[in-house]
Amino acid sequence: MDIASIILYEDNHLIAINKPAGVLVQGDETGDIPLSELVKDFIKNRDHKPGNVFCGVIHRIDRPVSGVVMMAKTSKALSKMNELFREDKIRKTYLALVNGVPEEAEKTLKNVLRKNAKTKKSDVFNRPIENGKDSELSYTVIENRGHQCLLEVRPVTGRFHQIRAQLAYNKTPIVGDLKYGAPQALKNKSICLHAFKIAFEHPIKKENIVITAKAFGF
Repeated sequence: MDIASIILYEDNHLIAINKPAGVLVQGDETGDIPLSELVKDFIKNRDHKPGNVFCGVIHRIDRPVSGVVMMAKTSKALSKMNELFREDKIRKTYLALVNGVPEEAEKTLKNVLRKNAKTKKSDVFNRPIENGKDSELSYTVIENRGHQCLLEVRPVTGRFHQIRAQLAYNKTPIVGDLKYGAPQALKNKSICLHAFKIAFEHPIKKENIVITAKAFGF
């Protein structure tokens, strides 16, 4: 993978990558090489660093999802960015191509999500439930294509599979997302969900940063 061609932003503290669908962010049981290791190797070779390179994952997006992934080049930056996430000071925007047309062109979805260890999905409820977590997002229809719609999605919370689960519960599953009820898979096993934009105050420079990533194909 040509890491240099998908770098969206980089300074001495942070690096942002436009992750292609199908690439892991962090290692898992598959043993596939994750993006974090690819970026680490890239920095080490590019900058001719003799020792270990620090590359801390600030947040993740699912393997079949594309778009902005932020990583920290120092432990200080990682700690401070994690703090911004905990304090809900990171604003994220996604693009989602969904099956069907939502009843409302703009809406806030509020549900309770609970991770299901057996199915590796998030179950969605409209009431408080044991081990459930409040989940909220807003969407706006950008383009109605008849049998599909392109949505701008703004999550308020950051739960496991939140966008995928809540949109499916709203009767508009993401195109290609068989796990959440899409009628068919895409050839490359991706889903049409893209982390389009991330905005925050730089934890070191104290500047307002907005990073956008062009979607791959939808």
